[in-house]
Amino acid sequence: MSVKPPITQKTTLAGPAGTLEAILETPGDTGPAGAVVVCHPHPQYGGTMHNKVAHTLARSFLRAGFAALRFNFRGTEGSAGEYDEGNGEVDDALAALRWMRDEYPSQPVWLAGFSFGAAMALRAAVQEPVDGLITVAPAVSRFASGLAEQPECPWLIVQGDQDELVDINETIEWFNDLKPGPELAVVPDAEHFFHGRLIDLRTLVTDFVQNNTGGENS
Repeated sequence: MSVKPPITQKTTLAGPAGTLEAILETPGDTGPAGAVVVCHPHPQYGGTMHNKVAHTLARSFLRAGFAALRFNFRGTEGSAGEYDEGNGEVDDALAALRWMRDEYPSQPVWLAGFSFGAAMALRAAVQEPVDGLITVAPAVSRFASGLAEQPECPWLIVQGDQDELVDINETIEWFNDLKPGPELAVVPDAEHFFHGRLIDLRTLVTDFVQNNTGGENS
């Protein structure tokens, strides 16, 4: 577990529709054991890289010794461009992924996302293989249905059983149709934004990352 606070810096990325604003956090006391790109929830409903679940995902990876990049999709806050129905946003995620690979060429690189961002991370991971994937409350039926393939990397799906926006039964049905490989963690008494359950989410994610990378213990 990192002892010193993480180092946080604002940065920008060259996205396919223009500049994307981002925040890069790195462990304060050691070189990163890996890197992750975190995708935020739906920008048309207030989702940004500052969302609490997206922030929790970043901190989960930091606890495992990773560098974490959060970015705003096109047309969100200071990022250039306009919302593109989840199509251009996949390209934004891929641009962020390639940026992190350039920054950390010798480290494993993961993708993570929440809700809309989970669907974007999933679609990006199908197009460009990654070393691991975390999808929290994935809005698959709306933004990632009908994928011809699935990622072959370590993959954790997290779902609250009281989610009012992404039906748990829908997630379970989708999970059951996947080829063996992904893990599904159901968080009891957790609604969509994991109010009061963010520490449980952080623990689940950090443990999964550590178990699949040999990262530091939290």
